[in-house]
Amino acid sequence: MSPVARTLPALGLPGATALVVGGQGGVGAALAAGLRARHPQAAVRVSVRGPKGADSLADDLLIDLQDEASIEAAAHTLAAQCAAQGQSLRTLVVASGFLHQQGSGPERSWRQLDAAYLQQAFAINAIGPALLIKHFFPHLARSGPVLAAFLSARVGSIEDNALGGWYGYRASKAALNQLVRTASIELRRHNRDAVCVALHPGTVDTGLSRPFAKQGLRVRPPELAAAEMLDTLAALGPADHGGFRAYDGSTVPW
Repeated sequence: MSPVARTLPALGLPGATALVVGGQGGVGAALAAGLRARHPQAAVRVSVRGPKGADSLADDLLIDLQDEASIEAAAHTLAAQCAAQGQSLRTLVVASGFLHQQGSGPERSWRQLDAAYLQQAFAINAIGPALLIKHFFPHLARSGPVLAAFLSARVGSIEDNALGGWYGYRASKAALNQLVRTASIELRRHNRDAVCVALHPGTVDTGLSRPFAKQGLRVRPPELAAAEMLDTLAALGPADHGGFRAYDGSTVPW
């Protein structure tokens, strides 16, 4: 945790609940741990992708981003539990992502474009988060601080693209950015104090980015990356709603 260890306004209220989607991944697990450390009074939940294993907690939610029924069921479950316990959903952090799997990875050239890889990238990086918006945003608290943060990537910036390549990952993250921007407009009508942002985590030492970490990049362990991102999120206010930020608080061009 950072020396300052800023707290999130959305989790400082009594009965506040947070959900980290992708909480079994390296970054997601570190974000969930960081939220619990900073907000011991809040209920911090995480999602799991498949049947609960030995390391799962009883209140973990089953969410498969390629199965809308599981997303809808998890949203209803969490909303019912919050209502029964006098809690309110105030923070949603989506930390899931897809870059490579079983030998298929980011394209270096248009010659490597592959329909199956593109479909998987869009399913996890864009369509899944869109369905999370559809089913979870209606359950966010309607007044007071609310935070929704979606882990994107600087390579999803169209303006910042000077190197090319990585077609599917770039395009699916650019799609996510547009979804977040669009949903932020509607979310402001749901709760005028809400903050909804896309967040670039930087290069983190996880299985997702490790094979592609180049020499000279600042590669951080998940715990440090999570602390930096949480500090940035804690500093955001309604004026930052609908933005695209990096882990260090700087603005990333769309």
